[in-house]
Amino acid sequence: QVQLVESGGGLVQAGGSLRLSCAASGSFFSIKTMGWDRQFPGKQREVVATITSNGNTNYDDSVKGRFTVSRDNNKNTVQLQMDSLEVDDTAVYYCHASVWVSVAAGWRDYWGQGTQVAVSS
Repeated sequence: QVQLVESGGGLVQAGGSLRLSCAASGSFFSIKTMGWDRQFPGKQREVVATITSNGNTNYDDSVKGRFTVSRDNNKNTVQLQMDSLEVDDTAVYYCHASVWVSVAAGWRDYWGQGTQVAVSS
C-alpha cells in the first residue's frame, strides 16, 4: 500500500506565493513520475506539473514561468512552488505518483487526498 500525504495549501492574495509538499510512504520499489494535478469546481482533474526521477519537468501552459516542481528522490517527496498566484489558480491540488509497487503488482498510479488552494483578489 502506498500513501501520498500533501501539505501546504491555504489562502493567499493574488500575486502571493504558496509551497505545496507531498511525501510518499509505504511499500514499493521506486517512483517514476511525480507531480501535481488540480481540480476546479465542477471540472475534471487536470495535470499542472510533472517531474521524472531524472529531473525532467513538464508544466501546463497556464502555470509556466510561475510554478516550479521539484523532488527529492531519496526522501520520496515532491514540492510545488507557486509564485505570482492568480485567482484562477484556486482549486484543490492533488499530489500524484507513478509507483513500481512490486513484480506482481507492477506500476500503479496514486493520488493524495488533496489540499485546497484559494487565491483572493
